[in-house]
Amino acid sequence: MKKNVLYSIIAAIVGLLAGYLIFGDTSDGASAEEHDHGQEMASGQMWTCSMHPQIMQPEPGDCPICAMDLIPAASSDDGLAKDQFKMTENAMALADIQTTVVGSGSVGSNSLKLSGKIAENVDEMATQPAHFNGRIDKLFIKTLGEKVHMGQAIAQIYSPELVAAQQELITAYRLKDSQPELYAAVRNKFRNWKIPDSQLSQIEASGKVQTAFTIYAHVSGVVSEIMVSEGAHIADGHPIFKVADLRTVWAVFDAYENQVGRLKKGEEIDMVLNSYPDKKYKAKISFINPVLNSATRTIEVRAVLKNSEGQLKPGMFVAGTLAVAPDTATTTLIIPESAVLWTGKRSVVYVKVDADEPTFEMREVSLGDALDGGYSIVSGLENGDEIVTHGTFTVDAAAQLKGKKSMMNKEGGQTTTGHEGHEGVE
Repeated sequence: MKKNVLYSIIAAIVGLLAGYLIFGDTSDGASAEEHDHGQEMASGQMWTCSMHPQIMQPEPGDCPICAMDLIPAASSDDGLAKDQFKMTENAMALADIQTTVVGSGSVGSNSLKLSGKIAENVDEMATQPAHFNGRIDKLFIKTLGEKVHMGQAIAQIYSPELVAAQQELITAYRLKDSQPELYAAVRNKFRNWKIPDSQLSQIEASGKVQTAFTIYAHVSGVVSEIMVSEGAHIADGHPIFKVADLRTVWAVFDAYENQVGRLKKGEEIDMVLNSYPDKKYKAKISFINPVLNSATRTIEVRAVLKNSEGQLKPGMFVAGTLAVAPDTATTTLIIPESAVLWTGKRSVVYVKVDADEPTFEMREVSLGDALDGGYSIVSGLENGDEIVTHGTFTVDAAAQLKGKKSMMNKEGGQTTTGHEGHEGVE
């Protein structure tokens, strides 16, 4: 009995000693682990996803939505202005965020791009009118785009006025030897109505009154508008149709208000049409409208193009490039296309407000000319401002995360992401 008790005591002592040697002092290890965890929590470093800024976790890892590596969230924004926010250097490097200092003419060539359409040359348009009152019994021109040549029969018209005048002509013709002045006056009346002499001679020879007179074209071109139809009554001077001479056409461009000062009459424009992308056209500015279109804030600019082959059709889209003098370009602030975020009617960029710290704020801008690889700035930026030109969406995501003004949140404040309640989301 005593031996059994002694063996039990010895076994207990050996077990305690073995456990100590194998596992060590667990109390110290736990204390160290708690100390390390406490230091991590005390640092306040959070990790987020550049594509899903609503994800916030206390340690590195993968985004639970897109599986991208999490990046360090921005550090504290204490001491910054209301709409400013700060990003960590690590986050800047991982997202490859790059900035550029705004300067005059810093992007693209000294050129100005315009867009427009081919239009009829109104200066070469003509109208075929009626020269007496009557009713159109037959109309030979019925299709828009139809070609009309001078001297071509275009309509037959019944006119009571001409019926009465024909009887007068027949009588005057019989008396022309004794009353030549009367005969000449009657015949001149028909000439004023644009009735050809050959038709008058036919009436005189037959002695019969014609009830229908044929009207012949005294203009040539392509029919652009028809104003009458068969059976319609027309009056002296009323237009029957209009024709356009398409051997020359207009290239009509819309220039924005801020571009007008850079345009001069006589300057050459290089043009390309969507219909013929491999063919280049050149023309000089022939007209700059002195009146601004208040609805679109644009001014019409046009050039005359030769169209002897008839390839240029009114309505075709045309793009023009205009060389800008270097001394003019240096007065314009230009930024890269990659710096601009679009949302509806708003255009925004992100400005680095501190040259030594990665501190940013959103800025709305008004854009002007679309230049090669960039845009000119009407307002919103100044020469020397530093803006984000690469990684702009990542910076915008950081702004949304911080509740600052952003592309989709004009006023700032906490945004609703749809992931509230997700683990790790603030």
